[in-house]
Amino acid sequence: MSTRTSRRQFLSRAAAGVSVLSLPNFAQAQLATESPPKSAPPKSAAGIAEHAVTEPVAIEVNARPIPAFEPRDRTRTRFGSLDYRSGLVLTSPHRGFGGLSGIRLDAKGERFIAISDQATWFTGRIRYAGREMVGLDDVEASPMLNADGRPITEKRYWYDSESLALDGTFVYVGLERVNQLLRYDFSKGFTRSRGEVLPLPPAARKLPSNKGLEALVVVPKGQPLAGTLIALSERGLDPAGNLIAFLIGGPSPGQFSIRRTENFDVSDAVLLPSGELLVLERKFSWFTGVNIRIRAIPLKSIAPNALVDGPALFAADLGHEIDNMEGIDAHVTADGETVLTLVSDDNFSMLQRTILLQFTLVE
Repeated sequence: MSTRTSRRQFLSRAAAGVSVLSLPNFAQAQLATESPPKSAPPKSAAGIAEHAVTEPVAIEVNARPIPAFEPRDRTRTRFGSLDYRSGLVLTSPHRGFGGLSGIRLDAKGERFIAISDQATWFTGRIRYAGREMVGLDDVEASPMLNADGRPITEKRYWYDSESLALDGTFVYVGLERVNQLLRYDFSKGFTRSRGEVLPLPPAARKLPSNKGLEALVVVPKGQPLAGTLIALSERGLDPAGNLIAFLIGGPSPGQFSIRRTENFDVSDAVLLPSGELLVLERKFSWFTGVNIRIRAIPLKSIAPNALVDGPALFAADLGHEIDNMEGIDAHVTADGETVLTLVSDDNFSMLQRTILLQFTLVE
């Protein structure tokens, strides 16, 4: 029996209860994803963030292709409004690799910045053969630093880095467990730059400690709300049971809500040049297992005190090649195709996988 089959059967049984076990401006994004210099090996991490690195280190990442998104029908490529391009299962001998909760790509969809929920930067390059991903090159892991140049994990509970946004050379990171927002200027040392704590609306500081800031998007010039940082909570709920979100800075700061349906929570978001905010959502239960979907919300509908909603473009479950999908980004190819990239958080568990998926948005 293959490892993949064993894992899928385990998850299916567990789900059935048998086991108890902004988008930033595309041109701007490239500025923050420039290749880092080579670096020194790490020291062992300590404290709560046991998989965090304490110094920059080059790491090896192995990739196994995912030839079909739906193993039961390997000829199928169309899933809702998405067309499957390629996917990879990523593994590494480095114990700090994993827990990926956000990813941002350059304008070509090659160089990337990703974050783990252990306050670690991962940078590198996606290698392609034609339109298909085949591996990762030049991967480096680096600790997120505070204003003093020390790993942020030295401060208690400052490790649950869940959300990521780019704006030129500026990189924003949301820490979910302590509901804090950090800004890094990557022109000042790339991943060696120091984080600045930014103020959040009082309501954002009161979000549930493990259901807080889960998605960040910077609205670029030329779009409604240009200059605004949109922050979505994972499951902070308003009095009506809808998902709380914030407009930080920009022309009209304030709070708004996203209609919550079918018990889905926010995982990440990306803003398309067309003005659609794509929200990646997920849910889990012991009866249905893991489910994910992507909703499209018009940016023009977002305003202080608004309740926004939008149709689902895509949905998948454990019958497909998914895991705990936590990150989404988009880029436009030279042929004009909009490509969505999704990444999963394996929670550093042997029962889960780090998966990188790409789809073409066809509608």
